[in-house]
Parts: sequence; structure tokens; C-alpha cells
Amino acid sequence: MAEEINPDDLEIADELIAERRSADPDNLPDDMPPWMACTIYVIDKMSLWVGRLVCWLLVPMCLAMVYEVVARKFFVAPTMWAYDISRMLYGALFVLGAGYALMRGVHIRADFLYRNWSPRTQGMVDAALYLLFYFPGLLVFLWMSIDYAWTAIERGERGMDTAWMPYMGPIKSALPIGIILLLIQGVSEFLKSIYALTRGRWPI
Repeated sequence: MAEEINPDDLEIADELIAERRSADPDNLPDDMPPWMACTIYVIDKMSLWVGRLVCWLLVPMCLAMVYEVVARKFFVAPTMWAYDISRMLYGALFVLGAGYALMRGVHIRADFLYRNWSPRTQGMVDAALYLLFYFPGLLVFLWMSIDYAWTAIERGERGMDTAWMPYMGPIKSALPIGIILLLIQGVSEFLKSIYALTRGRWPI
């Protein structure tokens, strides 16, 4: 006979940490300063709608792949464009949805120590890491990505992986846009960390 498992004995810290950022942005605590609540609400709502829009890139990406498979397998007529389309749409989906993923708390993190800390300690560590590494690192990355995208647009750069040779400027422009969205969402997450540090609980 199998041993009965008590749900109270299960380790759910990972789920709780991920769920911390999955609540509706409307449900902010009443004791949060109005300027902080307004900033978090606006940024989180923006990231939410960006995520909802960006997810539609999956539709043309899947259609392109299905068309390629059918054309190649059943009609012996492979396309020149399906590989480039799928690669570019997946890249755009990844970078443009990064801010939304941060808001939802689904970025990969090593939290084997973090999950056992108090919310106040978690907030202090998060706030320090955002200031010391997150914002400076992304600002450098943004500066480099703007030059990267602008060079592709200015030179009319084209992809050389296939005979289709698509223009690379539009897809490379998604990189600085995605970084900007990450920086904006980082402001919201930093403010949440400050709230956790000062109040001893996470706002969302």
C-alpha cells in the first residue's frame, strides 16, 4: 500500500516565489505610497499588454513551419524563407517578451538559498542586485544593441544563411526595444523590492 502524502509536507517554495509576481497588477496593497503604486501599476500593465501582443508572433511562426514541412514532405518544394521567418520571429518573441517574463517571475534564477530568506532579506538582496548589476549591465547592452541595429539598417544588411537573404534591420531592431522594455520593467521590480525591504512582505 502506497504511503499517503501530506500536502503540508511538500516543498512549494519555488512555486510561491514564482507566484509572487503572477497576481493582477490591480491588487496592490493599500499601505503602498501612491507614487509607488501608480508607477508599478502602469509599468506592469504595459508589460502585460506587450506580452499579450508579442505572443501572437507564435501564430505566423508556427504557420511558416507547418507550411515548410508540408511543402517539403508532400510536394518536394522546400521554401527559401521558412527558416529565416521562424528564426527571426522566435528571436523577436524571446527579446520582446523578456519584460513580461520578468514581471511574471519566470526568469531562471538560482534560489536554493533565496527561497529560505525572509521577504525583507529578499527585498534587500534584490534591490542591491538591480542597482549594482541589472541596470548598469542592461544600459551597456542597450548602447551596444542600438549600434548593432543601426549599423544593420544603415548598411542594408541582409542575412546570408539562405538564398532568400532577408533584410536584418527590422529583426535586429527588436533587440534594443526588448532591452528598453526590460529596463522599464526593472524599475517596477526594483520598487517591489524596496516595498518588501521596508514592509517585510511582497506587494504582489
